[in-house]
Amino acid sequence: MKIAVIPIDNRPICYDLIDDILSIDKNIKLFMPEIKHLGGLTVQSDTDKIFEFLNNLEQVDFLIVSLDTIAYGGLIPSRRIEDSFETIKKRIEKFKDIAKTKTNKILAFSSIMRISNNNINEEEKMYWAQWGKRIFDWSYHLHKSEVEKSFNCVINKIPNDILEDYLNTRKRNFEINKIYLNWAKEGFFDTLIFSKDDCSEFGLNVKEANELNKIIKENNINQAFIKTGADEIPLGLISRALTKNQNIKINPVFLENNYKNLISKYEDISIEKCVKGQIELAGCTINQNNFDLTMVVNNFKNEQGDLVLGDVINSNKNKINFPKDNFFIADVNNANGSDLSFIDEIFNNNDENFFGYCGYNTSANTIGCCLFCAIVKFLALKSNSFDDNAFKKIQFIRFLDDWGYQAISRKYIRENAPNFSDALIEKEKELNENSKKISKFLNFYPKRISYSLPWNRSFEIRIKIDNT
Repeated sequence: MKIAVIPIDNRPICYDLIDDILSIDKNIKLFMPEIKHLGGLTVQSDTDKIFEFLNNLEQVDFLIVSLDTIAYGGLIPSRRIEDSFETIKKRIEKFKDIAKTKTNKILAFSSIMRISNNNINEEEKMYWAQWGKRIFDWSYHLHKSEVEKSFNCVINKIPNDILEDYLNTRKRNFEINKIYLNWAKEGFFDTLIFSKDDCSEFGLNVKEANELNKIIKENNINQAFIKTGADEIPLGLISRALTKNQNIKINPVFLENNYKNLISKYEDISIEKCVKGQIELAGCTINQNNFDLTMVVNNFKNEQGDLVLGDVINSNKNKINFPKDNFFIADVNNANGSDLSFIDEIFNNNDENFFGYCGYNTSANTIGCCLFCAIVKFLALKSNSFDDNAFKKIQFIRFLDDWGYQAISRKYIRENAPNFSDALIEKEKELNENSKKISKFLNFYPKRISYSLPWNRSFEIRIKIDNT
């Protein structure tokens, strides 16, 4: 099978992860643009090089595309760049002309521009440092008053020029998304996803999602969907491509079954609905009686912890009886990293029927990631094309990232900002020590491990493994 992917940007979770997981199946040939041509935190993708990649691409079975990369140069630039609607429209029309000559199976996703609830402008326009929280509050209460048909005094203390710029950027991106819906109606997309990133209950982003959903329903555009999440959406779409003509049945098991109705941080739906949505996106079905894989969900009681905010919750679960059938693990007890006591329990159970672990960032990120890995392993075993070494490699990286780095070492690096790289060097010994526990669990012993912070911040780490 030949699959081409145009990622969101050059982060490890968006680029390396796709390559590493698909390597589990020896029958899959992956095509991606060179990482140096993709956007980052402060740079846009080189769209000329992306179009060159597409022009030179051979016929593939599936093309999975971040439309934000094509239109704006990446997810972060989609909120920042000043390009006009007409300029972006010409860019995406050029993509359409090329892409339809390479395959008739195009699975794509585009973001609904988020509204960050803080005054941090790291991923937003410069004025967010002063006005971000006020823009969020204004947006939230404006939409809430419309939905509830109630009078709420929305005090707008945002300068007119800043609010006008913000609304113009939103309108531009929203109109581009409506173009994609027209393409979907024409049959250009096999699947089209609009992703809701960092959502709350109300806001202009939620309002836009509702309006897009209304267009979808009124025009019976059955291949278009609204999904909560962002970075895991391409993983779900690749899973969806792989499960075409397959019927993989998933049995979700919540370790805190009485609390599966609770809503995760950074999301607007319950953890149960999040699991269901990710399974549906991946082209699988839920079946609790006759199933192929069990998803063990380490969900939270009362409120999800968050390792970044310092609200660390370790569940103190012990003596967990993991399933006897094939299972994989979504660790969502905390956002932004692993549940430490739960990891100890995993490492005490070395099961051959283990199909993967993830505890990365948001609940949707975690669930989409571990589901993708489990699907690839399941299908590879089924077709006798499974690469056990590749599976152990990606699991080694996930445990070392989500547990060794995010849950343990990252706190020190954040506290020693802005010298992130120097702080990382200080923590390499700790990371290497924890890697030994992972090696013992997986029976996988890398010769060399290297670490870097590709966006010069603590949020994402790139872990490279060399066994040669």
